[in-house]
Order: sequence, then structure tokens, then C-alpha cells
Amino acid sequence: MNIGILSRSTELYSTRSLYQAGKRLGHNMYVIDHTRCSLVIDGERPNIFYQSKPLHHLDAIIPRIGASVTALGAAVISQFQLMGVTTPTTPQSLQLARDKLRALQVLSGNGLPVPRTVMVGRYENLHQVAVKLGGFPVVVKLLESTHGEGVELARNFWELQRLMTNYFRFHDRVILQEFIPEARGADTRVIVVENRIVASMRRQAKPGEFRSNLHRGATSLTIDLKPEEKQLVLQVVEALDIQVAGVDLLPSKKGALVMEVNASPGLEGIETTTGVDVAGAIVGFVVRKHKAEQNKQQKIN
Repeated sequence: MNIGILSRSTELYSTRSLYQAGKRLGHNMYVIDHTRCSLVIDGERPNIFYQSKPLHHLDAIIPRIGASVTALGAAVISQFQLMGVTTPTTPQSLQLARDKLRALQVLSGNGLPVPRTVMVGRYENLHQVAVKLGGFPVVVKLLESTHGEGVELARNFWELQRLMTNYFRFHDRVILQEFIPEARGADTRVIVVENRIVASMRRQAKPGEFRSNLHRGATSLTIDLKPEEKQLVLQVVEALDIQVAGVDLLPSKKGALVMEVNASPGLEGIETTTGVDVAGAIVGFVVRKHKAEQNKQQKIN
């Protein structure tokens, strides 16, 4: 099969891991910078040009879309779908998972546990919001933050006011969430491929830090999920209709809370911690999905 990886850099660990996994499985792999694609809207023969060459030879793609180009990435995925190219991530699931507020709304609407959250406007009474969240400290988040960037902890009203002033200079939507002190800077990252949990790890923030991102110096170890955690994770991906995802769970007195869902989860931390070939699982799923789509099309014809 000819499989394209939508990525802006061949130097990224996740891109390299997927490329190497595909090669090991005998496929032709291509890295395509989706920000440099030209989309040809043609009712008879839609196409995508990259480096002045058409991409009609691809059988499948694996999107690795960054937060800063979500809308463009979704448009490129949609164009590939018009061309009949297999993708494990739909533009709808990418955009839904990337929009933290909308994802939380869907999860909450399906009865799944999430942290108490408030989306605030520029002129919201911040004192009242903090009270609704149980008081300080409160977590301040941009809706499309990644790797812990755009996520801060406001320990008092003055810190909250300063953060909100800075965020609203460039963004119109900011959310505040309750702080879960009993988590003690730990969370659980779970990778799901094709409705199957393939790897999980516990991440622990470094001393003095509440964000458990490995990019920020957190440590990690392999863990076995409790039955109720496995059930919750599978309910999350079903509710969001997403087939490849990283699901982050936060321990609390009320049980595990769904903190975040990522449609392009990083592979370096989970693979190096657990030793699981997550990239191989993703490539294998893409191949199976492509074959299933081909069989379906043959039956129609």
C-alpha cells in the first residue's frame, strides 16, 4: 500500500515511528506537509497537489495535525476522503477532539465524568466563576492548547485576572476548570486504536509543577488500567466517534475524570515508556480499514 503521513516535519518522533512501522510492514511510506498542499475542487476528479505533483497514488493517509493548523488539516483530510483515500481520523473527529469545550460538552451529554468547567467571556465576573468551581486555585486553559502550553494555574484572584487579560489579547475563548488537588500532579494517558486499548501509562509532574506533560519534565511508568477505567476510555472514544486517540484521565475523589482527548496523540512518551509498538498498531488499523473499504466498494460495483 501507498500510505501518506500528514506531518510538517520528518524530524518529529511520531512521524518517524509511523514511517518506520509502515516500512517494516512492507508499505510505501510518504511524508506530506499538509500546509503545502493545493486542493483541487473538481466534481469529476478532485485531487491534491504536493510539490507540483498529484497525490492520486495514495491508498491511505495517517494525519498528524498540529493545533495551530487544525482547520487547514481538516480540509486536507476531507479532500482526501473525496478522492476515496482511507483515513483513520475524520475531519469531524479531529476538530471535535481539538475543541476542548465542545468535546467536554459531548462527553458530559453522554453522562461521562469531566472536571467542572466554565467558558468565560471578557467581562465575566471572575469571582463568581471561581466560587462555582470550588474556589482557588483554578486551572486556566486555552481551547486548543497542547503539551501543557496555554494551561496555567491561578492561585488567587489577581493571578486569574492577569492570566485572563493576557489570554484575551489574542483569544476569544478561554475555559476555567476546577483544580483536583488529590491528583497530586498525576494523570493517566491511554492510547486507543480501533476501539482497542493498546497502551497506557501514568505520568507524574515534576515537583512544583501541576502539568504532567513529559515535555515539561514529568516522569512516566507503565500501568494496568482498572476495569472501570477501561470501560470509561472506550465510552469516551465511542461518544466522540474517534478511532485513534489519546485519552487523559485525572484521578479524583469521585473516580477518574476525563481531562482531555487528543486525535493526534504523541507517540514518543507512550512508546518509550511502555515498549508497545503503537505506530505499528495504527498502521495495521489503517491497512485493515482500507481493505474493508475496498471490499465494500467491490460489492457495490
